[in-house]
Amino acid sequence: MIIFNNTTSSSPNFLLTAFPGLELAHIWISIPVCCLYTIALLGNSMILFVIIIERSLHKPMYYFLSMLSAVDLCLTISTLPTVLGVLWFHAREISLKACLIQMFFVHGFSFLESSVLVAMAFDRFMAICNPMKYAIIFTDMVILVIGLVICLRQVIFTFPMVLTLKNVSFYAGKELSHPFCYHPDMIKYSYSNPWISSFLGMFLQLYLTGTDLLFILFSYILILRTVLSIVAPKKQQKALSTCVCHICAVTIFYVPMISLSLTHRLLSSTPRVVCSILANVYLLLPPVLNPIIYSLKTKTIRHAMLQLFQFKGSRGPNVRGLRGHTIRSFSSS
Repeated sequence: MIIFNNTTSSSPNFLLTAFPGLELAHIWISIPVCCLYTIALLGNSMILFVIIIERSLHKPMYYFLSMLSAVDLCLTISTLPTVLGVLWFHAREISLKACLIQMFFVHGFSFLESSVLVAMAFDRFMAICNPMKYAIIFTDMVILVIGLVICLRQVIFTFPMVLTLKNVSFYAGKELSHPFCYHPDMIKYSYSNPWISSFLGMFLQLYLTGTDLLFILFSYILILRTVLSIVAPKKQQKALSTCVCHICAVTIFYVPMISLSLTHRLLSSTPRVVCSILANVYLLLPPVLNPIIYSLKTKTIRHAMLQLFQFKGSRGPNVRGLRGHTIRSFSSS
């Protein structure tokens, strides 16, 4: 406690917090949290596995979906150790270096998911508004280049922010509002003016995710204009149905993210438990719901999964029956 009551500029430690005021119920809270993490890990892994092995899914739309699942998977893994460490073992202390590394991955994968959602919006725009040019533009090489550009964009903007924070002096032993490291939460405990760094971070977030969201909205305005120009109602419904999953993914990602960011920067009087719940919703809701939504609403994904499970279920008995038939044929001969 003496160490935590002093301040240091060399290597301060922070204290993570899961749910303030509910420390005695951490074991019970960990049960639904573990279930959500399990669903996120298994669901996104299954989506990736099905898209990789099923050749009928080797199309631009499903390539972008695999990118989204990969990002959700990495985002889940980046917060899993500290969240379960706090809930299970009360392991709250984290060093500045470890905190900066986790913050880099949390923010990097969050911005990456925003960029993937933009790419998926562009995919839907081309498929509905310019279907004749869709196959020409979205080749495998173009999709690969889009993925590389998206990754490079996040590294260029996120890495300097982490390097800047590395040279900032922090108060030691301060209690964070979340079981992971989040930039607006950390910057409050710096020796420098926190408002400057906080609004710089907010500017970066608005520049990346704000422009992404504007591009998505503009894409859907053009999509809606094209759909309304279609005379046949069934074709209108079919065109809009291909966008339902993406609209859901955009909603469950941006609404919690914007709410958490505004709560930290503008609503300082908000109870800490509310900030903690918003943070967990922001980081867990998209990875949990995205594979469920796409599995339920996309027939090709659902059929591929069902075929995979049926193949696994029927593989053993068929092999045994084949072996028995071979033995009987050999005996009769």
